[in-house]
Formats: sequence, structure tokens, C-alpha cells
Amino acid sequence: MNILESIKTKLARKKAREVHYISKATIKQTAKENSIIIKTLEKKNNRRNVPEEEYLTKMRDPNNIVEFDDLHAYFFTDAGVVKAVDGVSFDIPKKSIVGVVGESGCGKSVTSLALMKLLQSPQGQIYSGEIRYASKTGKCYNIADVPKIDMNKIRGNEMSMIFQEPMTSLNPVFRIGEQIDEVLFLHYPDITKEDAKLKSIAMLKLVGIAMPDKIYSAYPHELSGGMRQRVVIAMALACDPNLIIADEPTTALDVTIQAQILDLLREIKDKIDGSIMLITHDLGVIAEMADFVVVMYAGRIIEKGTASEIFKKPMHPYTVGLQKSIPALNLGDERLYTIPGTVPNPINMPNYCYFRDRCNRRFEKCNGAYPALLQVSPTHSVACYLYDEIKTELEKKDGEKIAKK
Repeated sequence: MNILESIKTKLARKKAREVHYISKATIKQTAKENSIIIKTLEKKNNRRNVPEEEYLTKMRDPNNIVEFDDLHAYFFTDAGVVKAVDGVSFDIPKKSIVGVVGESGCGKSVTSLALMKLLQSPQGQIYSGEIRYASKTGKCYNIADVPKIDMNKIRGNEMSMIFQEPMTSLNPVFRIGEQIDEVLFLHYPDITKEDAKLKSIAMLKLVGIAMPDKIYSAYPHELSGGMRQRVVIAMALACDPNLIIADEPTTALDVTIQAQILDLLREIKDKIDGSIMLITHDLGVIAEMADFVVVMYAGRIIEKGTASEIFKKPMHPYTVGLQKSIPALNLGDERLYTIPGTVPNPINMPNYCYFRDRCNRRFEKCNGAYPALLQVSPTHSVACYLYDEIKTELEKKDGEKIAKK
């Protein structure tokens, strides 16, 4: 290596260090700016004795149970603002299953935690936007404006969440029955211990647990993973909610138990006559369960539509890549497809399409501003500059199929 090349290498390394280095002064300034924003948002969340009228609103479509409208949920860190959910808008229709899919870190779970108002505060906050929820009483709440103390009346009673790992969701020092009873005592203060026990046992029986009386008196460590998952589902159903949020409900389970849990969720949806928001990275689960699909990437929605539209006519290259990544028996010795590259830094997101640097179909227009979500059909939308080209290709294929017939 000559002297010129050595100097160039040293300069390149210095530049790389400067890009990733954050000075103490910058951290201090960022923390100060974040502190002002956090105090304002926390003051709003911690209000007491707020008239209900302040957070009542109207649904845009009475057929929906939840409407996310330009939701922004951020984490304020010393390194900068992490825009975990950056302008998300989609609906959950009544009596339907909406699947939210995407790779780890795309904002799926943060969206659901924002809906439940369980973001890790004070750093995690709903920064702006609306989450409209149609309650069992006929009222419509803007969850983003509901104070924490009033949210306790909605959370668990109106909507419930099934978390990813049942062992961390259950307290190891309390019996199963005590933990389900606690949910009932919280939302039904007048219920007796005997009635709470009967209700809890009925819930355990509903989720397909054999000998519910025995399980009622057991500790979490005495149950298998599938049994614990059923217990968590029973807790979520205890107050007959309108909406169930299932966050990766089958992640830690083997394949046979996964199938049983998914069948159980389908049965429960019909029994409670409600809706399910199903969060997963498993497209096989989405294909089997969901009526509508929302595909997220780096905190934004890049495509949404019915399950049929997303799987039969995917338009975004990321959606296509996710489908190609699914193992199939008919591939032979062909290597499994992987999407190249990594997700951009969530703190300093680029102004152009977040998927551009990983896309094998990018072109000059992709260097422009982030593409808007374009309507393909009444139920299908995509955020991609390739829309016109992809639409032409699909129409050509449809025309060839018709010609063959």
C-alpha cells in the first residue's frame, strides 16, 4: 500500500468514526430538548378528573372497531428520537381479523402498545395522530387523548392483549386462578370471590383446558408452554372484550400447538363476535388467519389490502421479498431467498423510500421523496413508485390468462 492509499484509508476511517460518534454536548442538548417534549406529553397523560367529552370523538366508518389515523409513536432517547411508528393509518373492521406483518423492528408491536397505551413511558410516547375506538357502549374514544387513569377502564374490559411470551406475562408466585380473578376484581368491583372463581374456571374451559378446576389451583411453572398460552388467552377473554390484540401468540410454541392456538383464536372470534388484531412475522399464519393484511417496514405501512390481494397480487418489492423468503417443498436444492441489506437507522431515517437501498427494482424516481400510499383498488394500497409499472405487468398477465381460456 503506497502513502496516498494509506492517507485515504485513514481519512475514510476517521469519517466513519465521525458519522457514528455523538459528542457529550450533542447528547446533553438532545436530552434537554427531549425533556421539554416528554414533560408536555406526560402532563397530558397524567391528567385527573378529565370530562369524558374531552376524549370522545366519532368513527369515520361505523363498520370499523378501530381506526388508526396518522399515528406517530416515538421513543425519546439521548441519541435522538426513534420514530418507531411514523404516520401509520389503517382500520380494523368489526368481526374481522387484521394481520400486521413485517420483520423485527418494523413497528408492529409498538402500534399495538400505542393502542393499549402501554408504551414504556416517559421515553415512549404517542406523539401525534388519532386512534379511534368504538366501545361496547356505543361511544367512540380517541385513545391518544385518554388519560392513563381513565385508560384503566378501557384496557382489559373493552380491549385485551395476548403477549408474546406467556411465561413473562404470568406471575410465577401466584396461582393461575388468582391471576384471572384479579382481572375480574379490577373491572367488576362488586363480584364475589365465588362468582369470580366460577367465571375463571369457565374461561379456562372455554380455551380448551382439561380439568380446569385443577389448573385453577396450579402455578405457571407446572404448566406446559401451550397450556400457559391458553391461560393468557383466558385472562384476555375474562371481561368479554370487543377487541383482542394477539402479539406473536404462537412464537414460542411448537408447530402442532401453534395450529391448536390458531384454531382456538378463530373459534373465540366467532364466540365473542369481536375482532382480532394479529401481529406476526409469519406469513403462513397470516395467510391462514387474516381477512385483511397490513405490511409494515421501518415504522411505516408500505402495503395493505385483503389477504387475497396481498398474497395473489403483491405490489411492493418488500412484500414480494417476504413471500419469496417462505420455505417451500417444491424448491428442490435451490437456496432460500433472503432480502439483502439491513433496515436503516430508526433515529436518522432518510428522506427517500426506506427500502430503496435494499430494493432490486429501484430506479431514478426512488431517489425522490418518500412515496405516498396510493390506492390500487377500494381495499388495496401500496407506497411505491413502481406502482404504474407493476400494475401494467399484472394487467398483462391477467390478459394472457383470459386469452388462454
